[in-house]
Amino acid sequence: MQEMKILNKVNLSNIQNTISLGKKDVNALKKTIQIEGEWVLDEKEEYQFKAEAKYGKGKAVFEIDSPIWLGGNDTRPGPMLYCLAGLSSCFLSTFVTIASMSGIKFKTLKVRAECKINFSKVLEISDEPIIEEVNFFVKAEPENISKDSLKDLLDKAQAQCPAIYSLTHIIKTKVHLE
Repeated sequence: MQEMKILNKVNLSNIQNTISLGKKDVNALKKTIQIEGEWVLDEKEEYQFKAEAKYGKGKAVFEIDSPIWLGGNDTRPGPMLYCLAGLSSCFLSTFVTIASMSGIKFKTLKVRAECKINFSKVLEISDEPIIEEVNFFVKAEPENISKDSLKDLLDKAQAQCPAIYSLTHIIKTKVHLE
């Protein structure tokens, strides 16, 4: 049996197995993820939206509320905060995976993300772009290379990150009424 290799909480053995599987059948790397949610109409609840996501070893429930100025109560993170959390975790996950596969170990690794949003189109005031800019600020303290050596890996992560891809490419989107 192969020894499990983990670096920076990234299971490199599992990734290598996935790469081997994908080289045999690229379709094995195509996954569909989903989430189910509902607008909460019960006036007793403080939040507006509740979603449930199932994953490998369980499920998570997300309670979401819009800011007061967008008609919510501001009692929970809003939809765009969850988007930003997803974007930043996806980017950092991609980065740490690439770095770990290169044998780089971190003492600390953090990300701060910001999204500049213009709600004028949402509120039918103008036709300006809704998302103006998304920025990721990575703080990394590697153990076994210089910090300056991480730039190429950051560029590679930016090119390979599914979240950044979804921001920078047109993706077929369909809305269906059931």
